[in-house]
Amino acid sequence: MNARIRRVAKTLVRKRAAGPPASRKAPKRVVKKAASLPTPAESAKRYETVALVLQGGGALGAYQCGVYEALHRAGIWPNWFAGTSIGAVNAAILAGNAPGQRLERLHEFWNTVCEPAGAYSWPSATAMRDALAWLPPNSALSAWMGALSAVGALVQGQRGFYSPRALPPWNQPPGSPAATSFYDTTPLKATLEKLVDFDRLNSDGVRLTVGVTDVETGNFRYFDSATDLIAPEHILASGALPPSFPAIVIDGRHYWDGGVVSNTPLEYVLESSPRRDTLAFQVDLWSARGILPRTLLDVLERQKDIQYSSRTRLGTDAVAARQRLRNTLALLLESIPKKHLPDALVADLKPWLCDRVFNIIHLIYRAKPYEEQFKDYAFGRSAMQEHWAGGLEDMTRSLGEPAFFVPPAREIGVVTHDIHRGETAA
Repeated sequence: MNARIRRVAKTLVRKRAAGPPASRKAPKRVVKKAASLPTPAESAKRYETVALVLQGGGALGAYQCGVYEALHRAGIWPNWFAGTSIGAVNAAILAGNAPGQRLERLHEFWNTVCEPAGAYSWPSATAMRDALAWLPPNSALSAWMGALSAVGALVQGQRGFYSPRALPPWNQPPGSPAATSFYDTTPLKATLEKLVDFDRLNSDGVRLTVGVTDVETGNFRYFDSATDLIAPEHILASGALPPSFPAIVIDGRHYWDGGVVSNTPLEYVLESSPRRDTLAFQVDLWSARGILPRTLLDVLERQKDIQYSSRTRLGTDAVAARQRLRNTLALLLESIPKKHLPDALVADLKPWLCDRVFNIIHLIYRAKPYEEQFKDYAFGRSAMQEHWAGGLEDMTRSLGEPAFFVPPAREIGVVTHDIHRGETAA
């Protein structure tokens, strides 16, 4: 039977190659030229807001820098940066610098924090790392270098980011920052003051939003440059992940990392009033999907992936459903004669009416098979470069789909795009 199928297939191929029979004239095909789509940069200009939304994820945050680099090269410059934890740090550097300086500042930050902290650095370990970088890349070597970087991050700290305290927390005065954390983040404050122009950030018109958690109430809140005067402390608070880092005091309140409650500020961006036509790039560092763990270390990694992914897709779907409902309600009321609509009813429904459109382009870092549960604090230079390159590649692929960037029709309201959608690793 298989041999017969192959013979029939070969016959069909020969017939197609020979063309139509001589006695029958082949019909003339009319090919319509498809209308060319605008470039992503041209489409981006049609939105009132272009937002870059950045999750927290420690050392994985270099992926977000690669995403921004691709946008920058394509001539797309967001006017709203929102982030949590390391996403807040990246967002502050982007919002606090002129477009022409942003990539330089990002590189300076990541090249700094990927070095071991000052007095605790091991010259021999640094020399070993530099030597290993010359070897051909492979999974086993990358896994070993990642583990070495993670151990160094725990023992030594990272330059310009955090340093270990001289005494453990249980030997410190109760209630002090030293008694409630293992590391001191004073170096990060100095780094932010060096790399971020906070005067520009608070006056340039480019918006910055960072998420934090109130330690005493457990409530989540955002600090927004549209309403708040942003200082280095706000960025430190967004990245104050306990028990590693101490809570940051702002106006008498103690704040921890926003990722303790929600690691993704997308909903805040899309739900803020007044709503505007928005192109949002949601850049996640944790994938909610993954394989079944086989070891205890796999369990720790999978638990962290699920916890910090913040159910982004579910949140995106919920926002999209609400916005479609608003759009549909507005269209419905337009079809009803005004004389049949009581003024009180119109007033009650007005806050729910909206004809704005949202386009959400979703990018998710996909962890490599050799990365383990310490991937978010393995601040090695080679891992950083790999993460950065991954973000650059994924955003470049997305830019290769101009249709992703075209605003949706008003009656549709919301669309989402993901270059990895349908792939098992997404």
